[in-house]
Amino acid sequence: MPQIFFTGFPGFLGSELLPRVLGRTDDDALCLVQPKFRAMAEERARGNPRIRLVEGDITQALDHIDARDIREVWHLAAAYDLAVPRDVGMRINVEGTRRVLDLAARAPRLERVHYISTCYVSGSYPGVWREDDLEKGQRFNNFYEETKQLAEVDVRKRSLPSTIYRPSVVAGDSVTGATQKFDGPYFVLQWLMRQPKIAVLPVVGRPSRYRFNVVPRDFVMNAIEYLSALPQSKGKTYAIADPSPLTVDETIDTLAAAGNRKVIRVPLTKGIAKGSLQYVPGVYRLLRIPPAAVDYFVHPTLYDTTNATADLAGSGIVVPRLRDYMPRLVEFWRAHREIGSAAMI
Repeated sequence: MPQIFFTGFPGFLGSELLPRVLGRTDDDALCLVQPKFRAMAEERARGNPRIRLVEGDITQALDHIDARDIREVWHLAAAYDLAVPRDVGMRINVEGTRRVLDLAARAPRLERVHYISTCYVSGSYPGVWREDDLEKGQRFNNFYEETKQLAEVDVRKRSLPSTIYRPSVVAGDSVTGATQKFDGPYFVLQWLMRQPKIAVLPVVGRPSRYRFNVVPRDFVMNAIEYLSALPQSKGKTYAIADPSPLTVDETIDTLAAAGNRKVIRVPLTKGIAKGSLQYVPGVYRLLRIPPAAVDYFVHPTLYDTTNATADLAGSGIVVPRLRDYMPRLVEFWRAHREIGSAAMI
């Protein structure tokens, strides 16, 4: 029987995406799961007999996987961590992707490889980054961006039928607020919420100039599910991003309004902000904003969504406005303080 080979389950996006993919096909799913996440995967797969788990790790050989019946490969597993060391990023994001592509290459029934990348393969490219752009001499803010870009280069170089999806910053569900980790905009939200009604926020650069591209989990899932089923999506790259994102200033105001806070902005240069978080004792412990996150508040790249917008036309799938769903993200955060920001690696 045809199979879907899936990595990244039971992660944040994978746990939501896998049931959707199974809903549009009669195939069973073979999920590669690290032994340390086996119990979590079994819990999330409970009640779905079409999900089969096999222990393994993309950083090691996948020779134990029988590729004869694999029809689709979904590769989501990665080190989603802005502070990932380069050797770890190379091992997981680059070498791991190569091993999954090797598996796909020996699948005689293969119809498609679906690869989840990131908008931030752009690095800090100044200007509009189009969906077909990949190597434009960009400089990277961190090894996460660099290694995801190198992995996408490998995907494109293979003569395999593939589709690439590039989400921007992913927040919780716009309907329920649910998320598996509090990172991205939550770093600022949590700092504001630890303060009184009048909160002080260090702000870098020119917040009215730069834009912060954030999309909710359900939009990402709806878009990928829909696009992946289209015959014309083969060979395309999609930016799963907001075509009209808020400025950093507007994002701060949205976070503050949802948290019932008034913000007093304290202007800083990016260098002072990152240096203070990295080297001044007590600053990071106080703000709990990772130094690597600062770069995304002075991010000079705008993401073109031509492919995604065109192929989603008529589907009813559009990006919800952050102002509309931010209160639900705050409600979920208030109810789930036990959730952290660590990535599943």
